[in-house]
Amino acid sequence: MTITLIADALVASLLVATIITCYVLARRIERLKADEGAMRQTVGALISATDTAERAIAGLKLTLGDCDRTLAERLRTAERYAADLAAQIEAGQTVMERISQIVSAATLVAPKAPEPPAPEPTPISRMTSAAESAAAIRARAARRLEGQAA
Repeated sequence: MTITLIADALVASLLVATIITCYVLARRIERLKADEGAMRQTVGALISATDTAERAIAGLKLTLGDCDRTLAERLRTAERYAADLAAQIEAGQTVMERISQIVSAATLVAPKAPEPPAPEPTPISRMTSAAESAAAIRARAARRLEGQAA
């Protein structure tokens, strides 16, 4: 009888240990299931964020393409303006060279008669002379404007 009683006590203690282990495992499984729901929500949010990022990247690529085309167009325009400006500068230099040749030829053709040295003008006469020159230029400009308006 003692052996049966000891065996029964051993079986009962093993049953209690099994029940406690099952209870602990059941609680862990419940927590894992709760974590699974949270994990699904996290994965869903991550997928949504990834989709949004992909759309944003596609928009940025389109914007970059537009910027590239606009910049290329502006560079071509700037190059055309630079070429036109260089041509105009060259033409201006040609005109200046011709004017200098004309002035040189005019100096060779018409020798100057020696002039007596002029007295040093006073500062007041210089101001008067400058004022008269400015008035003459203003009058010529006004006549030209009237001629263009007509």
